[in-house]
Amino acid sequence: MDKQGGKTMNTELLEALNILEKEKDISKETLLDAIENSLMNACKNHFGKTDNIKLIMNKETCEYQLYAEKTVVEEVEDKLEQISLEDAKEIDSKFELGDIVHIPIESKSFGRIATQNAKNLILQKIREEERKVVYDQYFEKEKDIVTGIVQRYVGKNVSINLGKADAMLTENEQVKGEVFKPTERIKLYIVEVKNTTKGPKILVSRTHPELVKRLFESEVTEVKDGIVEIKSIAREAGSRTKIAVWSNDPDVDPVGACVGMNGARVNAIVNELRGEKIDIINWSDNPAILIENALSPAKVISVMADPDEKTASVIVPDYQLSLAIGKGGLNIKLASQLTGYDIDVYRELDQAQEEDVNLDEFADEIEGWVIDELKRVGCDTAKSVLELSESELESRTDLEIETIREVLNILKAEFE
Repeated sequence: MDKQGGKTMNTELLEALNILEKEKDISKETLLDAIENSLMNACKNHFGKTDNIKLIMNKETCEYQLYAEKTVVEEVEDKLEQISLEDAKEIDSKFELGDIVHIPIESKSFGRIATQNAKNLILQKIREEERKVVYDQYFEKEKDIVTGIVQRYVGKNVSINLGKADAMLTENEQVKGEVFKPTERIKLYIVEVKNTTKGPKILVSRTHPELVKRLFESEVTEVKDGIVEIKSIAREAGSRTKIAVWSNDPDVDPVGACVGMNGARVNAIVNELRGEKIDIINWSDNPAILIENALSPAKVISVMADPDEKTASVIVPDYQLSLAIGKGGLNIKLASQLTGYDIDVYRELDQAQEEDVNLDEFADEIEGWVIDELKRVGCDTAKSVLELSESELESRTDLEIETIREVLNILKAEFE
């Protein structure tokens, strides 16, 4: 610690200042305030109080001077706040009783521990400011996508480096079947940023539907500029996503814009999502048209939509029924999510099928929840169920094989 003209330069404080100056986003004022507070705290710890202690600091050089304001008295009762007239006149003969004398305090008198405490307080303030800067930076990116670098697996979770902060991709937010390698770069959707004493806690996702939406915004200029709007999105992460798009410019084809030349734009997104299929359809304010589009790639004969009940009955050709429903009911599930309608799909009946029997007629022999499960996959009549094998029914529905066999026996008996 050097003393120059009554002023003191603390090399440890300058060291702390240099540490801070390397952090571009942290203001110098923040550090200087921390230094002042730390020195005053050190004084308080040493002297017991700081009511009459003042600090003058050169904010350019970090040189500072501490002094005590002491009142000139005849007889000293408080050495910290008072000075005798005799001692005051030794400093300057002009001092009289009641005057205020500024007595320099050498900070070395605080002792080594007090100085170290001051430095620790400053560094703590720096860390707090750093955490705040990082939190603010990533809070602005909440509900947006970022690129992260895979670090390692922590149990079933994945630690991701986002640059100035780490995020944890939990098992629930991972796409089933995705496996990551260290140093691999991946796109992530920031679900939420929480401020904690250990720094920002960043929750990221690979399964969120908004991830796909943000990828289209970054890949498709017309979406980013607002010419093409993504009106609705439904996603089964890892399998298929359906998005409904609308153009605010009659000269711009919204589906074509999202697909890109030779599929370049949509393929870039599919690659980022590791092969997840993406259906892009035209949005329509007409529910029947929207539902027909949503069931793509299946062909639809007719749609009866009830806007009040948000339900729809769809007729498709017999050979299109499986396509309309999709594997495991996925196509109809996503179409329902995309449109907001509870969709039931029925096959077109020919004369032979008109002699069929509705499943509801078997309510006294087959439990209601079993009938509902069969209807969910498009089997609303006895013959529609009998046309499927045991294995097909088992894969499409949530029914046990014993239940399926029991149902088939009941339905077969109807036509014998």
